[in-house]
Amino acid sequence: MTRSQSRSAARLAAVQALYQLEMEGSAVAPLLHQFHEHRLGATIEGATYAEAEQSFFDDVVKGVDARRSEIDALIGEKLAKGWNLDRLDRPMRAILRAGTYELIARPDVPVASVITEYVDVAHAFYDKKESGFVNGLLDAVARGARG
Repeated sequence: MTRSQSRSAARLAAVQALYQLEMEGSAVAPLLHQFHEHRLGATIEGATYAEAEQSFFDDVVKGVDARRSEIDALIGEKLAKGWNLDRLDRPMRAILRAGTYELIARPDVPVASVITEYVDVAHAFYDKKESGFVNGLLDAVARGARG
């Protein structure tokens, strides 16, 4: 598996973990452990999860958790007038938070890669309209974060 594929798998897993974190309000450490032991690279109900770059997965999940208020403020600034983060459903919030984290904290990852990857993640949950929303919002965040 290439580094790009293992990063893609890490991003999808990170979005799932962030969703679960928000749903259950669980602590990060046990959640990461659960993903390391039972999800990343595992076969569940006949579906094999791709091997994810564990350190990248951990960085995204921990980073979003640690900087959530900053990330939420950045996303909130880019939402249309009258919208706020609470109006978005949990999977969308998880996607936007993970993408925003990478844009502000991972200058080693090119902007285009971050946006393309999270648009791809959005395709796993939504149809074209929502994927376009992810693209536009992350592009706006990138312009503010990386100039």
